[in-house]
Amino acid sequence: MKSFKFKQFEIQQSTDVFRVGTDGVLLGALANVDFAENILEIGTGTGLISLMLSQRNLNAKFLGIDINEEAVNLTKLNFQNSPYYLRLQNILQDFKTFETDEKFDLIVSNPPYFEESLSSKDVVARQTVELNFHQLISKSSQLLSAKGIFSVIIPYEVGDGFIEIAKENQLFLNRKVNICGIENSKVKRLILEFYLTENVLEESDFIIEKSPRKYSDQYLELTKEFHVFGK
Repeated sequence: MKSFKFKQFEIQQSTDVFRVGTDGVLLGALANVDFAENILEIGTGTGLISLMLSQRNLNAKFLGIDINEEAVNLTKLNFQNSPYYLRLQNILQDFKTFETDEKFDLIVSNPPYFEESLSSKDVVARQTVELNFHQLISKSSQLLSAKGIFSVIIPYEVGDGFIEIAKENQLFLNRKVNICGIENSKVKRLILEFYLTENVLEESDFIIEKSPRKYSDQYLELTKEFHVFGK
């Protein structure tokens, strides 16, 4: 399968692993990574998000986990071929049984969000078969450092439920990015960031395309250090 080339690294892909997509790129570019020293990614897939974050924060160390052995092997390959390989680790691990004494300043995930269905496409990566929101949020809340941030990208339709589950686990929404696929369209995705302390909510809007197949200036500016195309 064709690789995906970014400015500073390249992502090898596989038909058996969820491919590079806009959701991952947006989370990798927008997650609040500036002050994090110890970062955990849940469900690495190809390793895209950790690689983008490692480019944005040159001091942080990363641990990625995935339940899919094919994804783990692919991520390890992409990590090893990147300029940041010394700070990147990836392991085969079910997050539900993940145990560590470490605390993380940033936990990031592009989680499965479809309810279990008859579709056979990307079942583990896209459907809540192996990991549901309750499990993801509860475990993440236990692994955050005192200053830690839990950052996810999810569909707009499940946002309210996700926020409510987070609140039940003492995680408070501090940042919300409303993402529209195209200008003047409905919000399709949310980037949500939760802290262990409650603060004033920071909310913003983001538009991916200004017209069909034409990226917005906002998207081009955000990804200019990653994508190889110009304006």
